[in-house]
Amino acid sequence: MTRGEDWLHDPRPVQRAMLFADAAIDRAAWPATIPAVAHFLDVAGRDGWEFGPGVTFLVGENGSGKSTLIEGIAEAYGLPAEGGSSNGGGQTRRTESPLGEWLRLERSPRAPRFGFFLRAETMHGYYSWRDDLPRTPNSPPSLHPMSHGESFNALLDETLDHPRYVAGLACLDEPEAALSFSSTLRWLASLDRMRSRGTQVICATHSPVLAALPGATILELGEWGIRETTWDELEVVRLHRGFLDAPGRFLRHLLE
Repeated sequence: MTRGEDWLHDPRPVQRAMLFADAAIDRAAWPATIPAVAHFLDVAGRDGWEFGPGVTFLVGENGSGKSTLIEGIAEAYGLPAEGGSSNGGGQTRRTESPLGEWLRLERSPRAPRFGFFLRAETMHGYYSWRDDLPRTPNSPPSLHPMSHGESFNALLDETLDHPRYVAGLACLDEPEAALSFSSTLRWLASLDRMRSRGTQVICATHSPVLAALPGATILELGEWGIRETTWDELEVVRLHRGFLDAPGRFLRHLLE
């Protein structure tokens, strides 16, 4: 096939992220001052930042830019900034960065259009938006009466990992924030099934359990910008191992 035909038949919902030529980026202001975001903008403005098929994890400390990048990609894809699906979601007031306005996502015309953005701290608004839709006999149950983790697991079962959604884009911002250890393992298995159906997943996480998914691309964010790495080389894995092996060594310094 020619290069054009390759692009046409590429099943990825997001092939690469590029910058609009007229993007009004102030490199001296947030979010461009975050090293990982600056790195992403440099690549996106030059050759485009390419996202592979399957699952890509963004891993890094608080403030490293994981959520900012996920949010910007989700917005550029047309998903609600506070969480929801291609069909809509709740909205309170805009607090998001302008990153989503700067990005142009390249995707094949044949790629699935469905997408879902799970943003851990603002899903309450999506739940309310969903409850306000006209009810039908097939309407899903309200998520508000459920615990945080139960509602995330319900979303997983009825939307993200449901067989009828055979492909599309899932942007996940720290889903483990609501999950027990056993539920996190359940999500790990679901991510593998989603990938096998052709879903493209971009997930920001602090969880060494989720990041252990075999075959996933792991991008570590920090003062260096963004670098591809392996699970064994992740700082969060090293720290969890160290604490579980000898918690007293950490506690001596923390509880003085």
